[in-house]
Amino acid sequence: MGSRAIGHRTGHRRRAAGALVTAACIVGLTSVTVAPAVADENVPLNSGECKFGADYIRETPWSLQRLLTNQMWASTKGKGIRVGVIDTGIDAGNKQLEGAIGSGGITLVKGKPTDDKVGHGTKVAGIIAARSISGSGFYGIAPEAKVIPYQQTSEEKAGTADSLAKAIRKAVDQHVDIINISQGTGANRDLLPTLEQAVSYAEKNKVLIVASAGNGGADGGEKSMYPAAYSDDYSNVLAVAASDRNNERAPFSQSGKFVQIAAPGVDMVSTVPDGGNCVDQGTSFAAPYVTGTAALLKAKHRDWTPQQLIWHLEQTAERVNRDRNDFIGWGVVDPVAALNDDTVPTAAPQPDKPSEVADGSNIHPAAVTIGESPEDRRARISIYIVGGGLLAVGTVVGSAIAIRDWRRKTGLRTHGEA
Repeated sequence: MGSRAIGHRTGHRRRAAGALVTAACIVGLTSVTVAPAVADENVPLNSGECKFGADYIRETPWSLQRLLTNQMWASTKGKGIRVGVIDTGIDAGNKQLEGAIGSGGITLVKGKPTDDKVGHGTKVAGIIAARSISGSGFYGIAPEAKVIPYQQTSEEKAGTADSLAKAIRKAVDQHVDIINISQGTGANRDLLPTLEQAVSYAEKNKVLIVASAGNGGADGGEKSMYPAAYSDDYSNVLAVAASDRNNERAPFSQSGKFVQIAAPGVDMVSTVPDGGNCVDQGTSFAAPYVTGTAALLKAKHRDWTPQQLIWHLEQTAERVNRDRNDFIGWGVVDPVAALNDDTVPTAAPQPDKPSEVADGSNIHPAAVTIGESPEDRRARISIYIVGGGLLAVGTVVGSAIAIRDWRRKTGLRTHGEA
């Protein structure tokens, strides 16, 4: 009983820490503070509570049910790709992350990068590279990639734009291939020179940055969230919005001209510290879904630049509209289509032609003929001709037979009389 009570107290402390991070995130939308872009509404799937050391969820989540993994993993599962996760750390206590955490990483707060007291970074890492285990229906998109923790936010201290910039530079220096940033700030761009310089540094070193668009979209307004909004000016930044089961924008997902693509972000299952799975939602969990796809793509095409990876993901996305929009960009990422298409991208995606999408724009009204059509008339005349011909032949044959029989009878009677 004593140990259970201790566990409950620990769980309460951790949940309280999560609340602090949530508050910091809200501040981060309007200041230079940067914290996880989480919806922070833990949506229950089984037990009704999202806790650390939870049970594993046996059901395969909807975001993975839509994937044909035998096709997606036909060439690679992401082996050899290093993904930097700049977040609250990645907890090493979850069995699905054993073997997934790579060498390197740092902490810019107190503690260890592999000890996640908040759980946000552990969820992000799981969506990217969680390993399959018996008893859980959840797994990562790239289950042979490595995730490296760059801890710059904790339960006691929210990250800042400067600490985020330091983490980006450290990840680049440690030779990661991709950086996932499920954090952001709505501060004025002029107040973020250090962050922008770090993004530029990553671009020069050909490191892709996948960033969440933010969760401030419920009011319908558009605002720029950094570093995602750098996608307008830097070829290595991919801004990700959250979509729902219908491939529509999740209500909380931030919209804007910087949004390039979307991914599932509602009822997302992932790993939590101390083991088990839990459900959460937000653009924070849409971004790693894209990051995992990018890891597979990079493993298959090692020579592709960040810009080519972005163009390819946009081009192969599942489109709802012909063109991009400010809600889900070019559409919802399609990992299977992206991995099955080996076309080398050479330019930004283009809107679909009207004839290429079943939106009704290429449907033309058919001519309606009232009464008999020309085809029907020709068929009718043909029948008359054939029928008339057969009737004429029958008449001639019948007449010939009748005359023959009459002559025979008349001839015999005359002969007898004679």
